[in-house]
Amino acid sequence: MNRLERIQQSFVKPSAPSFEIGDTVRVHVKVVEGEKERIQVFEGAVIARKGLLNTETFTVRKVSYGVGVERIFPIHSPIVTRVEVMRQGKVRRAKLYYLRGKKGKFAKVEDREFVASPKAKAGVARKVEAPAEAAAAPKA
Repeated sequence: MNRLERIQQSFVKPSAPSFEIGDTVRVHVKVVEGEKERIQVFEGAVIARKGLLNTETFTVRKVSYGVGVERIFPIHSPIVTRVEVMRQGKVRRAKLYYLRGKKGKFAKVEDREFVASPKAKAGVARKVEAPAEAAAAPKA
């Protein structure tokens, strides 16, 4: 690892938020107005992620009063205090720039089902099968 990579690694947040393209996120941003400081929330769909290490950014798009608004946030910036995942989107592209030309229902991203681990799948399958076996058994 050279000097530049070590310097970049030192600026990376240890607890970077985990989200993917297509997810609907709520980004809490620190805004300084004069001497006062407040948290502003920006909620929308993640349409892009770019960069590596401390230069990684993500773009969030929302429609506000009929006008599309996009903001680019650096992931490892101290200005971004928190990123909450509201919904997980099911997409097959790395960049969702095509949403810029869509309106209304067509600008929505389909929901993705979330399964934590393979063990969880097996547990769910067993729970589903158990009542089916009980129903198939003849009553005495």
